[in-house]
Amino acid sequence: MEDRRIFDRAHETEAERREHAAMIAGEFAEGFEAVEQIDRPAVSFFGSARVSRSHPVYASARETARLFGEAGWAVVTGGGPGVMEAANRGCKEGGGLSVGFNIELPHEQYTNPYVDISLTFRHFYARKTMFVKAAEGFVVFPGGFGTVDELFEALVLIQTGKVLHFPVLLFDSAYWSPLVDWVRTRLLSDGMISPEDLELLVVSDAPAETVQVVRDCYERRCAHLVPHEPAKADAQ
Repeated sequence: MEDRRIFDRAHETEAERREHAAMIAGEFAEGFEAVEQIDRPAVSFFGSARVSRSHPVYASARETARLFGEAGWAVVTGGGPGVMEAANRGCKEGGGLSVGFNIELPHEQYTNPYVDISLTFRHFYARKTMFVKAAEGFVVFPGGFGTVDELFEALVLIQTGKVLHFPVLLFDSAYWSPLVDWVRTRLLSDGMISPEDLELLVVSDAPAETVQVVRDCYERRCAHLVPHEPAKADAQ
């Protein structure tokens, strides 16, 4: 658990700092090389690792990924179980390129058997960069802290102009509507975000619609999703 080693100590020797910096840089290089193997447009899927194969969310993620695969796209996930497995599985069934970027955890997260390109990271920040670098958009299924973290990270990157033309789809309106309502009634009404920031989110309950929104945005570069002029406060 390299992340834990780094975070546990505020101060290190110069040799330790250089060792850690080199290790992190090497992991970024490995990630960039893995992304280079993706030879087609890609979309990153997120969602709970705790979803069982009999859960409706698993079926929805699998079907949505299958449609992306049939359209000639790659699907990128965290490479583990639950929604990640469903998406990798569906992509392979649709003839697409299935990618899994896993992570070392205290409790071992196995790599699901449906990936064509696989890389296991030691550092979350390197892994998170590859999810964005590889993708033309995010599809976010029901999940917990990790899923919500990826969602808001994508929104901040778009809002601050770090990435452009990047659709973010929330799948399952019943699950995500309370969060979207909170964003609208609290963040927007209190002036914490701008009205156009709400346009960064699309909520869907249909696999075909989800795929079409991402593909349309990719083909026309989503001119309507260019954010307002970024400000330093947007990242806070």
